Amino acid sequence: MSFVSQLFATTNVEKLRELGSRKILRRALTAKDLVAIGLGTMIGGGIFTTIGTGVKGAGPAVIISYLLAGVTSFFAALCYAELGAMVPVAGSAYTYAYATLGKLFAWIIGFALIFEYGISAAPVAQQFSAAIQDVLKSAGVALPVWAQQSNLVINGPWWHASSWDLVHSQYDVVGAAFVLGLSLLLSLGIRESATANNIFVVLKISALAVFIVAGITLFHGANLHDFNPKGWGELHPFGGTAESTQPYGIIAIGAYVFFSYIGFDAATTTAEECKNPQWDVPVGVIGALAIGTLIYCATAIVLVGAVPWAQVPVKDPLVYALAPLHQQWLTWIIVMGVLAGTTSVALSSLLGQTRIFYVMARDKMLPPIVAMVSPRFKTPVVTTLITGVAVALLTLIVPLNALLNLVNIGTLMAFTVVCAGVLYLRKRNPHLPRSFRCPFVPLFPLLGIAFSLFLAVFGLSRSTWEWFALALVVGLIFFFSYGFRNSNPDDVVPVEEPEALLEA
Repeated sequence: MSFVSQLFATTNVEKLRELGSRKILRRALTAKDLVAIGLGTMIGGGIFTTIGTGVKGAGPAVIISYLLAGVTSFFAALCYAELGAMVPVAGSAYTYAYATLGKLFAWIIGFALIFEYGISAAPVAQQFSAAIQDVLKSAGVALPVWAQQSNLVINGPWWHASSWDLVHSQYDVVGAAFVLGLSLLLSLGIRESATANNIFVVLKISALAVFIVAGITLFHGANLHDFNPKGWGELHPFGGTAESTQPYGIIAIGAYVFFSYIGFDAATTTAEECKNPQWDVPVGVIGALAIGTLIYCATAIVLVGAVPWAQVPVKDPLVYALAPLHQQWLTWIIVMGVLAGTTSVALSSLLGQTRIFYVMARDKMLPPIVAMVSPRFKTPVVTTLITGVAVALLTLIVPLNALLNLVNIGTLMAFTVVCAGVLYLRKRNPHLPRSFRCPFVPLFPLLGIAFSLFLAVFGLSRSTWEWFALALVVGLIFFFSYGFRNSNPDDVVPVEEPEALLEA
C-alpha cells in the first residue's frame, strides 16, 4: 500500500458495528443517562460564566448569539445522531472520521477532541475552585495561602512576546485536586459516575429554573430596546476579538458563547456502554441539545429583561439580576447551581476524553496499554488516570482565558468533519442500516459545515488559529512517529484479557 493510500485508509464500518456489539466495557447506560451526560457536559461552566461577557459584548442581541451557536450545533447534532446510531462504538468524531475520511483525518480530529473534552475540563475546574473559595470566604473560612487560587507571574522574553497573556498565569491547587478526585470517581465505574452526574444535572438545571421563574417577576420590556447595540461585529477572516479584550458583536459573541454548547455530543463517546446504542445515542445527543438550547435562550431573555444590558456584570450576572428581590436563599441556589454545574461539566468532559483515548489506543494510534480495561471496574483505568493527571496540571498553572477559544476551535473542527462524514457515507455506503437518518441530506450536513467554519473563521482570532496550528503540528509529529506506523484500519480489535497488566 502506498504512503498516500495508508494516510487515507479507512476502517470497515461493518467491522466497527461488530466491534460495538462486543461487551468489553460494561453496558449500563440508557437514553436518559445519555441525555444527562450530554447536559452534564453542556450546561454548567459555560452558561454561568460566559453569559455576562456575552451581554457586555452584544447587549440583548446575545439571544441571537446563543441561537447562532445553537443552530450550528443543531446541524452537527443530527449528523452525530446518524453516525452514532450506525457506528455504535466509543470514540465520537474520531471513530466516524476513521470510518469515512481515513487515518490522517481521524488522528487530526482525535487530536482536536482533546481541546473539546480534555482541555475544557481545566477552565471549568478553575471556575469550580473560584466558586467554592468564594463560598468558604462568605462562611468565614480561609484556606491556607498555598491553597488559594492566585496569580503566578512568569518572566522571560518568550512569555512576554506571546499573543496570549502567559506572563500572569494561574496557580490553582484546589482546581487541580478537584480534577484528580473526579478522575478517581471515573475509575470506579461508569454506573457510579453516571449516577453522580445525574444528581449534579438535576441540581444545576433546578438552579437555572429558579432563576428563570424568579427573574420573570423583574422583567421589563423596555430593557430590550436598542436590541443590537454592538452590531454584528467585524467580519474579517481570522479577525475575531483577541483573547485579552472584550469580544463584541453578534458573530464574535456567538463564537464565544459556543463554549456553552460544547459537550452535547459526549453521549457518543459512551456508545459501547449503552444498553441499546441505536436508540440511546440519537435520543441522548438530540435530547441534550434541545433541552440545553431552550434553557440557554430562556436564561438570556430573562437576564436582559430583568437588568439593563449595560449594567450586567461579567462576574455573577445571575446573582446580580436577582438582587432586587432581597432573597438570600435565591443567591445560595444560584451558587449551588454553579458548583453542581462545574462539577458535572468537568466529570462529563473527563469521561468523554478517556473514552476517546481508549479507542485511539485500541486502534494503536496510541500505545495499547492506554486501552487496558480494569477487570474489576470494567473501565479504562490507565487512560482515566493519565488524563486526570494531565488535566490537573493544566488546571494548576494555565490561565482560563488562554484555553477557552482553543476549546471552541477544536470542537468546530470536529463538527465540520462529522457533517462531512455523513455526506461521505451516504455516497459510499447508501445501503448501510441506519436506525436514525439525518433529514434533508445533503442540505443539513452542508449547513453544519458552513456554520461551523463561519464561526471558526470569522468569530475566532488569528492567535487562536496560530496556537491550534502549532499544537496540531506537535500532534502530527507524534502521529508519524508512532500512530501512522503502528495502526492498521483493517485490524481494529478490542484489547482482550487485560488482567495481566491490571490486576484489581
